[in-house]
Amino acid sequence: QVQFVESGGGLVQPGGSLRLSCAASLRDFRTYGMAWFRQDPGQQRDRVAAITSTNGITWYEGSVKGRFTISRDDAKSTVYLQMNSLKPEDTAIYYCNNYWGTASWGQGTQVTVSS
Repeated sequence: QVQFVESGGGLVQPGGSLRLSCAASLRDFRTYGMAWFRQDPGQQRDRVAAITSTNGITWYEGSVKGRFTISRDDAKSTVYLQMNSLKPEDTAIYYCNNYWGTASWGQGTQVTVSS
C-alpha cells in the first residue's frame, strides 16, 4: 500500500522559512510526477507545487511562485518543499501525493505562520 510520511512543519514567523520532506513508499517512485498540496480546515485540498518524473520540470501555484521550491531525490523516494518568505496565508496542513492526488493520503504536516 502506498504511504506518504510528511514532516518538517511547525510554527514560524512571517518572513521565515521551512523545509518540508515527504518520504514515499511508492513502487517505481521515479516514474511518478509528484506534488505538494495544502488544505485549510473546511476547504478543499489544493495543489501548490509539482515536479515531473523524467526531467524535473516544476510548476507552482501563483501565490507561492518565487517563494516555494519543490525538489525530489529519487534515490531516497523523497520529495521536498522549501518554503521561504512565509506568509500567514500559507498556514495549512501540507500533504504530498502523486501529481493527481490519487494515492492514499498521509497525515500531512501542519505549517503555521504567525507572529
